[in-house]
Amino acid sequence: MQDSATAPDGITIRFDAGGAGAPAIVFVHGWSCDRSYWRGQVGPVGERHRVVAVDLAGHGDSGTGRAAWTMAAFGGDVAAVVDRLRLDDVVLVGHSMGGDVILETAIELEGRVRGLVWVDTYRSLGAPINPEEDEAFIAGFRRDFTGEVLQLVRGFFPPAADADLAEWVAADMAAAPPEIALEALRNAIANEGPAIERLAQLGLPAVAINPDYRPTDADSLRRHGVETVILRGVGHFSMLEDPLQFNAALEAVVASFA
Repeated sequence: MQDSATAPDGITIRFDAGGAGAPAIVFVHGWSCDRSYWRGQVGPVGERHRVVAVDLAGHGDSGTGRAAWTMAAFGGDVAAVVDRLRLDDVVLVGHSMGGDVILETAIELEGRVRGLVWVDTYRSLGAPINPEEDEAFIAGFRRDFTGEVLQLVRGFFPPAADADLAEWVAADMAAAPPEIALEALRNAIANEGPAIERLAQLGLPAVAINPDYRPTDADSLRRHGVETVILRGVGHFSMLEDPLQFNAALEAVVASFA
């Protein structure tokens, strides 16, 4: 079922919903992606759970025109969908930037979230932050948005990855509107401190499902209340690269929240 909700600032938020069973699983895509990136989950996971896949504002089929592309504003998009569907027992799943977004959603949905799942959002937490490095990173995208996105996304896949999939993801993300993507990226890469604060504030069970193509500092995540599951032979887009492995890990994580 395709439907829409209205964000707090009036923007139309599109989503897909289906399946049945508690808890409901709400999937939130990452930076410059959309709800189609969960196509390997909506059907299979929907055999046991109510499932929802959201297009954040400025992404996919959702509306644009937002004053500021912040994690809090995106979190309001997801909360609006959960409210529209009247869900009161949810697990929030966020890929990459979507992991930051679901922390903001959980704040708005106090008492209705069973647990949080990050999909390669952070590989460590609490390391010193270098604002100059972050600004230099952003500057490259200002100079050549398409070229920088293509290079970045291709590097998210391990050498043995499906080349056609990698090129499709890279081209799809490089086609994002730069005026939205640049501000969202700036806010996302500066969000580690607020994310740590949100984790402490929420006190919810949280698990990071991370790939093995780059190391994860599980101890640093655990210090902030996040347990880790490592998937083998995949990169940043594990839910697309190996849906069977990803879905099995997700089901186990959701069961652990019970």
